[in-house]
Amino acid sequence: MTKAQAEARTRKTEVDNKVRRYDPAETRTRVLEAAYLLFGTRGYASTGTADIAAQADVSEGSIFYHFGSKRALLVELGKLHGLKIIAAMQGDDRLEDVTFTASLNRCFDFCEVNNVWEKSRSCSEQGAERKIHKQNPEAEPFFHAAKETVVAWTRAHLEAVLAKQGITNVRPDITSNLIFSAVGEAMHLYFEPDTTAEMKAHIRSESIRFCDAAAGLSSFQPRQD
Repeated sequence: MTKAQAEARTRKTEVDNKVRRYDPAETRTRVLEAAYLLFGTRGYASTGTADIAAQADVSEGSIFYHFGSKRALLVELGKLHGLKIIAAMQGDDRLEDVTFTASLNRCFDFCEVNNVWEKSRSCSEQGAERKIHKQNPEAEPFFHAAKETVVAWTRAHLEAVLAKQGITNVRPDITSNLIFSAVGEAMHLYFEPDTTAEMKAHIRSESIRFCDAAAGLSSFQPRQD
């Protein structure tokens, strides 16, 4: 390769990199991933848009261009979180083939590794640490958006499974919301600091048993200890 050819290739690479850097879809994705990380580890109030821009390697103005406000960004992060959970729960299975045993164990496994929003800490006015969870007003848009995303998938999952099984006496629109609430409470218990490994196993099995029964796939049976 001649020097001229090498210089031409270098110029082309620089142009290509610049185009990729300012591609709207890529910029949006980088902002979302950066905000997801920073909000989860630092907390919403302790993270500014300048911090997100630096982490994402974009201009601060591009955040407002793509999302409008920091709070609107939080809503998009909730949707992203919901989609991550859905991807984990479904895996490579067809929707109608996903059992609650598979989906809920995958969900618990996912949260064990990626539960930064429940486990993260930020400083309170007293200097103590506190969780970023659904009881915190600052996180409400995040969890509301995540709930809508996951409930929509749960309803579609139920409709597919019920159709396959020929079950017609279950209302997926109602049941999907009830399942989300029940599993949410199970997650709360699961991640309590004093929850033992044995109790975690029971929480998983009881969650699966409840969801199967709610969908009419089985009846409640005495727990086998």
